[in-house]
Amino acid sequence: MSSKKTLSVDKEVPDFTADSTAGKFRLSEHRGKSIVLYFYPKDNTPGCTMESNDFAAASKRFEKAGASIIGVSRDSLASHEKFRAKFELPFVLLSDPEEKLCTLFGVMKQKNMYGKMVYGIERSTFLIDAKGVLRQEWRGVKVPGHVDAVYEAVVENK
Repeated sequence: MSSKKTLSVDKEVPDFTADSTAGKFRLSEHRGKSIVLYFYPKDNTPGCTMESNDFAAASKRFEKAGASIIGVSRDSLASHEKFRAKFELPFVLLSDPEEKLCTLFGVMKQKNMYGKMVYGIERSTFLIDAKGVLRQEWRGVKVPGHVDAVYEAVVENK
């Protein structure tokens, strides 16, 4: 069972709110800046840690290009706070335990984990421009080289 895709490239992303490591996050309050919204399966797992560290290492470049990085998973805020502190992540993490954002962005799917089928987040990234329009999406992300590809898209979509 995989989530239906509800958003389309070049269409406005509906406003949403979510609990974050910096209080309540509302998409519309971030107009004027591009948003790199990356969905990852779980705090403190190898691939997710590598991806988050890659985004952290590039965060100053993204800021200079006018983009904010925001991570999303189903983990609790407490888990996110520990994950952010442990790896000194310089950006906000959104907690989506009820899968509202996961559903909106269509990132939930059946995955094969060590031979066992599990329902979870497919690693995905979305570039939302300064006006709130979805400009690019990456689904089924492989971590190596991904952050550079996203950065190039941010620069191209300025």
